[in-house]
Amino acid sequence: MTTSPSTALRADGRAPDELREVRLTRGWLDEAEGSVLVEFGRTRVLCVASFTEGVPRWRQGSGLGWVTAEYAMLPRATSTRSQRESVKGRIGGRTHEISRLIGRSLRAVVDLSALGENSVVLDCDVLQADGGTRTAAVTGAYVALADAIAWGTREGHVRPRAGAPVLTDSVAAVSVGIVDGLPVLDLPYVEDVRAETDMNVVVTGAGDFVEVQGTAEGVPFKRAELDTLLDLAVAGTARLRDLQAEALERPLERRP
Repeated sequence: MTTSPSTALRADGRAPDELREVRLTRGWLDEAEGSVLVEFGRTRVLCVASFTEGVPRWRQGSGLGWVTAEYAMLPRATSTRSQRESVKGRIGGRTHEISRLIGRSLRAVVDLSALGENSVVLDCDVLQADGGTRTAAVTGAYVALADAIAWGTREGHVRPRAGAPVLTDSVAAVSVGIVDGLPVLDLPYVEDVRAETDMNVVVTGAGDFVEVQGTAEGVPFKRAELDTLLDLAVAGTARLRDLQAEALERPLERRP
């Protein structure tokens, strides 16, 4: 009997539309205004939000805040050691691109006027990489950002205004792709390296798209396949949105 795509299982036993096990552990660092260890299966990223009063000089006097991000991988996040980019003396193009993606994704759900002239920097460091590091970083960074803004509000740096919350929505990201002709959600490395089509999709809690990064690896993909992949991504990010909300509802745990 032929197995249909909806019931076929992948190498790790998941259904095509199933996320890996996702964990969001808040308060991972003692001193940071917001910190989250996010795990997508074996991919682990530490997302740290630093809240500071003031904004970059080019934004001073505007009444607007600023949110930005930096992304990096530890030397042994993968199977072989890579040299630190700080030692090389230059930041690689991939690192710049992912840093900008995370920053854009977060700013899409921040009312910078409600934030006031305050800044939040998100540092996203990959501890272990098994595919989907950028999507895990976006998902975890949102939770760290929410905690940092809550801290800034409690400390009086952010002055809430009626009807103008700083966070206008949530945001999460997930990878999708076509592997062996089958559209799948949340690709680990073994699937990512042989995907015929690979996409990273950033979606707000309301289901609106912030960014779609899609590439065909050799064979062009069809419009119907794109629609299927986007549907998978929207469903996957909706589940991530619920996990983010559950994490933020729990009391903030400090590690002993």
